Amino acid sequence: MCTVCGCGEADQHGHSHEHGHEHKHDHHGHSHEHGHSHDHAHDHDHSHEHSHDHDYSKGEAGVHVAGFSQARLISIEQDILAKNNRYADANRRLFNERGILALNLVSSPGAGKTTLLTETIRALGSEFPMSVIEGDQQTSVDADRIKATGAAAIQINTGKGCHLDGHMVGHALEGLKPETGSILFIENVGNLVCPAAFDLGEAAKVVILSVTEGADKPLKYPDMFHAAGLMILNKTDLLPYVDFDVEACCNYARRINPGIKILQLSATKGDGMGQWLNWLKANHALAQIGKPEQEDLA
Repeated sequence: MCTVCGCGEADQHGHSHEHGHEHKHDHHGHSHEHGHSHDHAHDHDHSHEHSHDHDYSKGEAGVHVAGFSQARLISIEQDILAKNNRYADANRRLFNERGILALNLVSSPGAGKTTLLTETIRALGSEFPMSVIEGDQQTSVDADRIKATGAAAIQINTGKGCHLDGHMVGHALEGLKPETGSILFIENVGNLVCPAAFDLGEAAKVVILSVTEGADKPLKYPDMFHAAGLMILNKTDLLPYVDFDVEACCNYARRINPGIKILQLSATKGDGMGQWLNWLKANHALAQIGKPEQEDLA
């Protein structure tokens, strides 16, 4: 069970309904387990009747689950994140050794991540090798859009899962095989909550916010904006037609994360894209000299 985000299920005895399988990861250098979410019929019944209300705002773990103490929930959460971080560290070593700039793109659904990626690949594809790991609950629609640009892409379908993790990315890397000195974009599942907690081995999280969303998103989802190195305010060509306070939004983001960098652009119209492309070029250069960590990003 993932108490960080609620993915997966466990009964009150702590039995997870995820099933582990052994796999060999070349760049991890060891075998390990990973969970696949599947629907399975069980002869035993884990359903429970509850007559009380759950208050998800209480407790140190920030969540209430029947049958679990707060200490147990915190322990589970720490175990999940510790395991994820080991996989993420292995991914990061691979990226560093091969001079790959890896970026984790996060946003709400519909903010324009895939359009930004396709336009970026068209603009810079002749300068740098680029590849994409696509994360969605279902379908390969976005991966197909990426492949149409000529870039390599691989799809991860998470099923009921609401985020990518370091282990999923490690598997994808084995099939994708990003080139040395390339840029790897990891397009996470559309969600501003749980992807904030899961390191994938990336140099930085890039949070994309559309002007068609609320300007107060940084305040509502502070963990994501705190974790991001860059915020892209997308669809600025729609500003004349929507009620969106750009200055307030930027101030909110900087209140949460004083060091966050902010770019404003329209991926469809091309306005402001030059700033984003220059940011990528600068940080790709840093990756080539072994400085791809978030604090070094230009």
